[in-house]
Amino acid sequence: MLQRAVVPTHAAEGRDAVLRRLYDLIASVMPQDPSDVAAISLAVPGPLNPYTGVIIDAPNMPGWVDVPLRDLIATHFNRPVYVGNDANLAGLGERRFGAGRGCDDLIYMTISTGIGGGIISGGRMVLGQDGLGAEVGHMILVPDGPLCGCGSHGCLESLASGTALGREAAALVRTGQAPTIAQLAGGDPAQVTGETVGRAALAGDPVARGLVTQAGRYIGQGIVTLLHLFNPSIVILGGGVSQLGDLLFEPVRARVRELAMNPIYWQRTPIVPAALGDDVGLLGALALALESIGAPH
Repeated sequence: MLQRAVVPTHAAEGRDAVLRRLYDLIASVMPQDPSDVAAISLAVPGPLNPYTGVIIDAPNMPGWVDVPLRDLIATHFNRPVYVGNDANLAGLGERRFGAGRGCDDLIYMTISTGIGGGIISGGRMVLGQDGLGAEVGHMILVPDGPLCGCGSHGCLESLASGTALGREAAALVRTGQAPTIAQLAGGDPAQVTGETVGRAALAGDPVARGLVTQAGRYIGQGIVTLLHLFNPSIVILGGGVSQLGDLLFEPVRARVRELAMNPIYWQRTPIVPAALGDDVGLLGALALALESIGAPH
């Protein structure tokens, strides 16, 4: 990585303001001779169509509906542009540069504010006809469960994401059942987040650890379905919640052992932490560009 630049998105300012900021950011790291750039590659939040480079409807970015991002960037910089869903590309990045190196069949899950994923099968990303595949966070595990941001109920994301941890903990704070979490949040249930739960769990609070265990069991349940569907050689967990380490991974693995159809699914499939940290999206976009222009591994 030759240069790394970061600016806030400020999505609330609207699409045009964000686009100007993106143009400026890319220009700030461009070499003096643009012909030295083989391609520009973008890892962006979905839903999007990676074949056309159109962002269909980014829920956390107001006004980003049917935005032809690939063509806008390509026209502005006169360079080839590749676009992919950030979670999909994180899986691609871990396969090329991280914990999944050498694996042609892998599952990547990012467990953060939401839950996203990337699936590599036979060395290729699983995208589907419209590029909307691998939405692992929206497997419905509890049909009458909590409302998810996607509008459905009982999705894995609504049960085990950082947002879900915060929601469950806030409810316990309101009823006086989580004093340690309440103390960390200054007594205000509205200030309870997944990060708050994580801090309490790492400090040994049994209530917080119980919530993490519950989330881990749901994640393990989702992984079992993916194991049965894709038979990967490795499962990689990234995102902020995965930083809880064995507090999360032990219940995940235990649930997989409990529910997998055959022991071979857990005996031969390690469930491991991601290796690329905050750079996973950048390196995933790089992997997409390298594959798109045919660069060798």
